[in-house]
Amino acid sequence: MDGPTIYDDGDDPSRAIRVGEPNGADAAKWGVLLSRFMRIVALFWLVQGLMQWRIILAADRSIFEIMPQSAAFAVIFFAVLDLIAGVGLWLATPWGGVLWLLVASAQIFLTLSMPSFFIGGYWLIGVDAVLIAMYFGLTFEAGRDVEAQRMRERRRRRRFDRKPPNPS
Repeated sequence: MDGPTIYDDGDDPSRAIRVGEPNGADAAKWGVLLSRFMRIVALFWLVQGLMQWRIILAADRSIFEIMPQSAAFAVIFFAVLDLIAGVGLWLATPWGGVLWLLVASAQIFLTLSMPSFFIGGYWLIGVDAVLIAMYFGLTFEAGRDVEAQRMRERRRRRRFDRKPPNPS
């Protein structure tokens, strides 16, 4: 087994968390942009989660006594999941992106059924739609960069493997 294997990078413990190679700064630009985008969105989602917790904790009585049961469940749902999605986005993990998409979709559907539930009403749907489109676009471009980097690495390895040994 002289050829490259999937374990070639096993000697590099930080390989799984690195965005791009140190010498491939241009190839990793979309990954860096995606990471920054996720961190900015994470801040907004953490603030939204804290606003939902404020509703729960600042109420004089139980929120189930003050508001309709469906609205109280929605407050609890977003209080918990907004914070978890925000942490996942901040860490730039795949599960954070998936959870954020779930929560953003739930936010859109809830705003369609109860426009006054969130501050901003229907504007929030537009903001969420733009953020989701940006996320998919950045994820797509970052994936293309990673694939291009892999292709360059394969070509480099093939050239290296084909070179005849230097006669000494």
